[in-house]
Amino acid sequence: MGSVTSFALGESTTAWLRSSGLEIVLLILGAMLFGRFVSFVRDRITSQIDASFRGGDALVRTEAAKHRHALAQVLTWVILTIAYVLVGVEVLQRLGFQVTGLVAPAAVLGAALGFGAQRIVQDILAGFFLITERQYGFGDVVRISVTGSAEMAEGTVEDVTLRITTLRNSDGEVIIVPNGQIVKVTNLSKDWARAAIDVPVAAGADLTRVNEILHQVGAEAFADPRLEPLLLDQPTVMGVEDLAMDKMSIRMVARTLPGKQFEVGRELRVRVASALRREGMSETA
Repeated sequence: MGSVTSFALGESTTAWLRSSGLEIVLLILGAMLFGRFVSFVRDRITSQIDASFRGGDALVRTEAAKHRHALAQVLTWVILTIAYVLVGVEVLQRLGFQVTGLVAPAAVLGAALGFGAQRIVQDILAGFFLITERQYGFGDVVRISVTGSAEMAEGTVEDVTLRITTLRNSDGEVIIVPNGQIVKVTNLSKDWARAAIDVPVAAGADLTRVNEILHQVGAEAFADPRLEPLLLDQPTVMGVEDLAMDKMSIRMVARTLPGKQFEVGRELRVRVASALRREGMSETA
C-alpha cells in the first residue's frame, strides 16, 4: 500500500514538474534573463551617452547627456519592477493561488500599509518631477537641503531613481537622499559654472597695478591650451569686493564648463599667487 502511495505521489510530482513546475522555472529564468538584458541595454545606452559627451560640443551636450543618463536609469528601474511583478503574479497562479481571491485581502493590506507608504509615494512623485523638470542629472554637482537635517548634502550625483538620489562627496562618502525629503536643490553645474576668487591685498597697494596683473593672469589662462577648453570666456576682474582697515579683496571671476569651476579656481589661485609674488606683493589667494 505504501509503495503504491509513494508511486502515485511520485507520478503526481513528476506531472506537476512537467506542467506548472517547468513553467515556473521558465518564468523565473526568463525574468532573470530579461533583467540582465535590460541592464545590458541600459549600460550600452549610457556608454554611448558618455562617448558622445566626450566627442561633442562641451556646453551643449552636457545637459542633454546628463538628463538622458538619469532617464535611462529610471526607465530601467520601472521596466524591471513591472516585469518582476507580472512574473510574480504568474508564478502565484501556477502555484494554485487564486489571484482574484486575493483582491479583498490585498485591499485591506493596502489600506493598512497606505499610512506607512505615504513617504514612499512622496519620494516617487518627487523623483518623477526631478527627472521631468531636469533639475539635475547624472554627473551634476549639487547642494541639497534635506528635511530634518541642518547640514546640506553636497556632492556629485552618481545615481537618480524615482525614489532616491545618490551623491558622492569630496571625501568619497556616498550620501543617499530620499527624493521626498528634498527641500531645495542648488545645482552647481547647470549649463555653466563660475569660479570666483577673492584676492586679498594690502590696503595701500596700487589698485591699478593689481588690476593689470590680474587681467594679465586671466589672459594667460585663457591662452593656455590646457585651461582654455574649460573656460567659456576670458577671466575678468570685477573690482574691490571687500574693504577693511589693513587690507582689501579684489574679486576675479571666470565662467567655466559645468563642474569645472573648482579645477579652474585652484589653477587661477596658483597663477595669481605667483604673479603677485613676482611683483613683491605678499598675499594669499
